[in-house]
Amino acid sequence: MIKLTGILKPILCLLIIIPFFGCSAKVKPFRSTKAQIGYETQVSKDLRSLPPPKEKIVVSVYKFRDQTGQYKPGGSVVTYSTAVTQGATSMLIKALSDAGRGEWFTVLERESLSNLLNERKIIRQTRKQYLSKKNQRKSPALPPLLFAPIMLDGGIIAYESNLLTGGLGARYLGIGGFTEFARDTVTIYLRAVSVKNGRVLKSVDTSKTIFSVQLDTGVFKFVSFKDLLEVETGFATNEPPQMAVLEAIEKGVYSMIMEGLMDGLWSLQDPSLNKSYISSYLRDKRAEVMAVFDDRGNLTGFKPVPKKKWFRRTKSQ
Repeated sequence: MIKLTGILKPILCLLIIIPFFGCSAKVKPFRSTKAQIGYETQVSKDLRSLPPPKEKIVVSVYKFRDQTGQYKPGGSVVTYSTAVTQGATSMLIKALSDAGRGEWFTVLERESLSNLLNERKIIRQTRKQYLSKKNQRKSPALPPLLFAPIMLDGGIIAYESNLLTGGLGARYLGIGGFTEFARDTVTIYLRAVSVKNGRVLKSVDTSKTIFSVQLDTGVFKFVSFKDLLEVETGFATNEPPQMAVLEAIEKGVYSMIMEGLMDGLWSLQDPSLNKSYISSYLRDKRAEVMAVFDDRGNLTGFKPVPKKKWFRRTKSQ
């Protein structure tokens, strides 16, 4: 047996630690990148690939609010940051504009209606002040604002944290690691209201799961009688809640279109496609959602799986 004395002990410890730093560089979960244009969720492709409708639908969106009233959990520290984004109205307008590559909806600005009216008022006052009466008669009047027969309303109605938590770990002779995971869920409601009589034409709800995973490994071991080696490495990954809200809103717009097709509120430009799209939508609606992992165990997405049919056993059986 070779005894480590003098300078050999620090060298051995350094040789043991270096591979851990190399591994940590490889498993670094993110790196700085350029700003990206747009963000595609797992629903964006389905929403944009919808065939055009028979007639474009004019809708107005006043406010799609956060109705949860929840703040970010901060342990013993009081925080005033909300648990979900406050920009859900902008997300809904973007999703409506993307439906069928812009062929489905004409969205009217209503969230900043007061600002819009002020700008039109400024135009009128400027013309009155700087144009002569003769030129005022010649200048074209401002066109009237468009009105919508359908108003979209709703909001983010729930954000449940830690619906599922767990972990797994092991350690042998001071060497080991553990992993922890947690699941949150965000739920939105979206409804279409007739402006003519105030009747709710259709109401849909969608939810999106948010996963968080943390992985830690470490070494805690005596390399000699008095020398203790301790090394730790790990990383955590969290799905952005605002991106989960965006995906839930896009799914809500897609569901609203499909439900309207089934009720005859609107129709596709090619009626022969109605049956195939409705059948596909009902199949996904009645299916269970199952997580999909790659060969390395990383979560890649979700896919619908048909529900199992359970039959009640009768006396004759």
